[in-house]
Amino acid sequence: MPTNTPSQSTLQSQIELLFDSPPSSYSDDHLQLFRAFKLALNRGEVRAAEPDHDPASPSGWRVNPWVKKGILLGFRMGVPADFSLDPVRLPFFDKSTYPLHPMTLADGVRIVPGGSSIRDGSYIARGVICMPPMFINVGAYVAEGTLVDSHALIGSCAQIGRNCHVSAGVQIGGVLEPVGASPVILEDDVMVGGNSGVYEGTVIKRRAVLGTGTILNRSIPVFDLVRDAVYTATDSQPLVIPEEAIVVPGSRASAHPAAKKWGLSLQAAVIVKYRDSKTDTRVQLEDLLR
Repeated sequence: MPTNTPSQSTLQSQIELLFDSPPSSYSDDHLQLFRAFKLALNRGEVRAAEPDHDPASPSGWRVNPWVKKGILLGFRMGVPADFSLDPVRLPFFDKSTYPLHPMTLADGVRIVPGGSSIRDGSYIARGVICMPPMFINVGAYVAEGTLVDSHALIGSCAQIGRNCHVSAGVQIGGVLEPVGASPVILEDDVMVGGNSGVYEGTVIKRRAVLGTGTILNRSIPVFDLVRDAVYTATDSQPLVIPEEAIVVPGSRASAHPAAKKWGLSLQAAVIVKYRDSKTDTRVQLEDLLR
């Protein structure tokens, strides 16, 4: 563990230099730099994306490409290593730079027994609950009080806010390349229903709710029945789901002649309402779970 952690600006400049001009081999100083970077990720001091308070920002978030460069450096530097708990019954092999996330009881995170895994280089805040089996990948940021339920995936660099509920079977997509691409972002108090999937940099604003089986990505339009609007991603901006929206799976007619002949429709998502007191009662996490 580094004894003198460099400032964020120093860390950024050194990471970018090393990424853009890779040496023929990596020295102990390079590994020390990466360890300092990974420690900052584990502490939540650096993030792949962070809130952007510029009123002109369409999504309200700013991507930090240098952070993803640092994560990719770890894959370049690492060599295959044996992380097996048992060489026969539980063999595990990964890059030496990415072991399991170091955690203790004092971290205040509940990891229920049953086969979950959290990769080093991710931030897991106090009060997070991990139900087995689930997986949190490198670069992810999971804020206080969030529940990650069974068979859920928090992909690389995904940003998950406070008191979110990531239900069983949910897939939160990851992104490492291209380095400038936005990760998936769930703001505070978002509820994602079981077997839903959120991909390709989609931003879900605070207190929104996704119904069971909702799929969101750059290709699926979202029809807002309440506001008479359609939300889609553009070449430069991700799909953004408004605050407090209730989103459910839907479909839309296809204009293709063959689709009309066969009665086919395409996948869509539909905002059917916005949160009210009845919604809050249905989706809140019971205090007893904590």
